Formats: sequence, C-alpha cells, structure tokens
Amino acid sequence: MIISFLLVIVGLALLIYAADLLVKGSASLSKRAGISSLVIGLTVVSFGTSAPELIVNIFSAIQGTTGISLGNIVGSNIANILLILGIGSLITTLKVQKSTTWKEIPFALLAAILLFTISNDVLFDSHSANVISRSEGIALMGFFMHLYITQFH
Repeated sequence: MIISFLLVIVGLALLIYAADLLVKGSASLSKRAGISSLVIGLTVVSFGTSAPELIVNIFSAIQGTTGISLGNIVGSNIANILLILGIGSLITTLKVQKSTTWKEIPFALLAAILLFTISNDVLFDSHSANVISRSEGIALMGFFMHLYITQFH
C-alpha cells in the first residue's frame, strides 16, 4: 500500500514536471517563430496541458475501456469550463465579448449536443451498444478544425 502511494506521488511529480517542460518549450518555440501570444495561449499551451488526458485516452482505448476516455473528455471539459471560469469570476469580473456570446458559446453547446447524440446509439437507433464510429470521429475532428480555422484566420 505504501509503495502504491509512493508510485502515485512520483508519477504525479513526473507528470507535472513533464507538462511544465512541454508548455514552456512550446511557448518559447512559438515565440521564436513569431506566433502571437494569443495563439500560444489558446492552442500551444492548451495542447500541452491536455497531453496527460491524451495519454490516458490512448491507453484506455488500447485496453478496450473506452468509457474512461469519454468520461475523461467530458469531465475535463466540465472542470475547465465550470471550475476555472467559476474561480476566475470569483477573483475578478469577467468581460465577455460579443463574438464569444454569438459564436463560441453556441458552438460549445452544439459540440455537447453532438457528443450526446453520437454516443447514444442505444437510445436513438435501437442498437445493442453505444459506439462512436470512425466516421463520427472524423466528423468531430472536422468540427474541431472548423473551430480552429475560424478562430485564428
């Protein structure tokens, strides 16, 4: 039991150290390449901080426990939106731009509805299991690319 606890502590320390190196290195490289701080903050750093979630999702998919991946994604988004936004708004008043209200919030809601719809085959299509297929994954990646392109171009 003590060894397991120590392994968790060591793993957590390594995870924090590696994520910090990834974020700092990516931000430094992006600045040298002339990429704006906004783009660095919104993409490079967000990918770096999401790297641990990606690893968990890859291992859970390999092991066939894909429910962990879905729960990890949904839980992370809930925590990022509600927890971080909540803490930030407790500290200071947050100003919301008009484009956020009319563009980004509806897309976030649409993404949640889309995920609910494609992950409930039993409910909507009377299938024997809920499956997110490759074609649905491609559609989700297209959705992501559309958001990325419209955000930064």
